[in-house]
Amino acid sequence: MRIYLAGPDVFLPDAAAMAAAKKAICARHGAIGVFPTDPIESAAADAATERWLEIYLRNEAHIRACDALVANLTPFRGPSADAGTLYELGFMRALGRPVAGYSNSGQGFLQRTRHFLGAGLRPGAEGGWADSEGLALEDFGCHDNLMIDGGIAAAGGVLVAREVPEASRWRDLEGFEACVAALMRGRLPG
Repeated sequence: MRIYLAGPDVFLPDAAAMAAAKKAICARHGAIGVFPTDPIESAAADAATERWLEIYLRNEAHIRACDALVANLTPFRGPSADAGTLYELGFMRALGRPVAGYSNSGQGFLQRTRHFLGAGLRPGAEGGWADSEGLALEDFGCHDNLMIDGGIAAAGGVLVAREVPEASRWRDLEGFEACVAALMRGRLPG
């Protein structure tokens, strides 16, 4: 099984080391980990005139060439997961392939959003909470936006959310390994 390793890990100063660590975990479970920055042949990407488009096209080629996806859904620069990671998760889900996600934050989406908004919070018109513009905060008890949790659940995948110390937020791979193990159990006999 080839597993696409989605997440903001590409932004880490030691992204190559994180890629190697995740690939080693995949290999221990009998899978091949595919990191977004791995080389891949793509005529469309080769023809791209803009670097951002080339990166997009190579990532899309990787996703299409993989059997499953594990997404790092640890909140990134706000209360939700990285936007690019969420796109990749949805793309793989739309292809009908297995998806799983992990987060090194155990707090739910509402709690993280309330903390992020801080003084901009106010009681909502029909209960619950609203932001400074009066827009309601999503409160379904999910780990992230309902479309993320829902997509993983509808695919029969797992979402592992656990609180880890702040200093380990981007390095702790226990949730990642649990996702890989779950994907492999679902694909292998017995």
